[in-house]
Amino acid sequence: MQNSPKRLTKPTLDKDLDKLTRVEEATHFVSRGLVAPGIGMIFLALAMIMAGSYVIDQPGAAIIVAGAALAAYMAMNIGANDVANNVSPAVGSRALTMGAALVIAAIFETLGAMIAGQNVVATISEGIIPPSSMPASTLIWAMLAALLAAAGWINIATRLGAPISTTHAIVGAVMGAGIAAAGPTSVDWALMSGIATSWVVSPLLGGMIAALFLFFIKETIVYRDDKIVAARRWVPVLIGLMTGSFAAYLLISPLAHMTDLGLGQSLLIGLAAGGLVYAVSIPYIARQSIGLENRNQSLRTLFRVPLIFSAVLLSFAHGANDVSNAIGPLAAIVHATDNLQAASGDGLPRWVMLIGAFGIAIGLLLFGPKLIDIVGKDITKLNPMRAYCVALSAAVTVLVATALGMPVSSTHVAVGSVFGVGFFREWYTSRSRRRLDYIRKRGGMIAVASEEPEDYNPEETRRRRLVRRSHFMTIIAAWIITVPLTAMSGAIVFSILNALFG
Repeated sequence: MQNSPKRLTKPTLDKDLDKLTRVEEATHFVSRGLVAPGIGMIFLALAMIMAGSYVIDQPGAAIIVAGAALAAYMAMNIGANDVANNVSPAVGSRALTMGAALVIAAIFETLGAMIAGQNVVATISEGIIPPSSMPASTLIWAMLAALLAAAGWINIATRLGAPISTTHAIVGAVMGAGIAAAGPTSVDWALMSGIATSWVVSPLLGGMIAALFLFFIKETIVYRDDKIVAARRWVPVLIGLMTGSFAAYLLISPLAHMTDLGLGQSLLIGLAAGGLVYAVSIPYIARQSIGLENRNQSLRTLFRVPLIFSAVLLSFAHGANDVSNAIGPLAAIVHATDNLQAASGDGLPRWVMLIGAFGIAIGLLLFGPKLIDIVGKDITKLNPMRAYCVALSAAVTVLVATALGMPVSSTHVAVGSVFGVGFFREWYTSRSRRRLDYIRKRGGMIAVASEEPEDYNPEETRRRRLVRRSHFMTIIAAWIITVPLTAMSGAIVFSILNALFG
């Protein structure tokens, strides 16, 4: 009896199982993209439930619940867009992984918002458009329109990978809605002119300060014969300066309502804190430098912890200041509906702060990685030393601007500092006498390429070192159009809401 021929095709059951497997894989792939929006929707629902539990028996409860949902949406967008300012230098320089950076930012953004966020709410809730300029019912619709317009633009900018100023987005939206509601005279144009000035001054100042710090590090540490000895001398000084700057900034601005200290006292406390940390860091840096080779890779090790510390402090300061962008309009709505008139921003309910704080944290955890890559990696190449200059520059710039009473954007300062570092590297690489003398002393050999590999190959230098001009123009364009775009959007949304419900 002859053997039957072998079957060359799969049984029908195997085919069907393969099809089901492929369908499951495709479903899993598609569903991964729905996880973050799904969690965001759950948070919006929880924010509405929280607001409703507090105001269910008050007049205008439905409007407050709607405002809470919009404020939560706005807070998530702020977290997604602004997280790049705080941790992207650390991620871009590989001092922190993306996951660790997101967790650190979420924790300290929340702490900053809850501990020190209340004193900046009044600027948004009643500074740009004074509540006395319009009836309470009109103010409510204007603030709802501002939240919706600003959050929508921030969402679009985040999707496009443009790190815009969330402060300017909400300022523009409030201004546009206020003009549509009560005319141009309702706007505090003096405050608006200060914000316009900050568009130009803050990024330039941040870039210049970052470039100066990088120049100092290169001249005193990087291009020295014994880098480790130089680092032992100067890294503690830089750590103390950073700590003192942040301590003084926190006392002057976000913690001012808790400490009630003057400018001079705050600066003295900052100086004392910086001196104490300087003294402590001397033996720490000495221990860290034991056994390190005399090369730039060793310097990256010594700058890692200071850079992480700076990311922590920047996250706290950002949470303390920018939470007002989300809950400022909600605070105005709550007070207006409570009293049926435009009241002051005092006595802000704790649940309002919770929505803003947790919204920022959830937004950065779910949607932040894209802009972290843009600011931390794509604009210019960052190592821990350059990233440290960015973080320290942001601290000093905000401190100086606060002392001068100038409203600044953390986005402008951080991104301006990154560009400052990048453009300075272009200038310094081709014009620094100390660097050229250092290379000649080493024989100009390729063997020293480990110091800065990109400097020894012109084509590689052009490809990797130069600032990405495309990102520069994208970000500048986003900055320029943010206020007029959100102002127009706020006016349009207010007109629609007022026509439907006013």
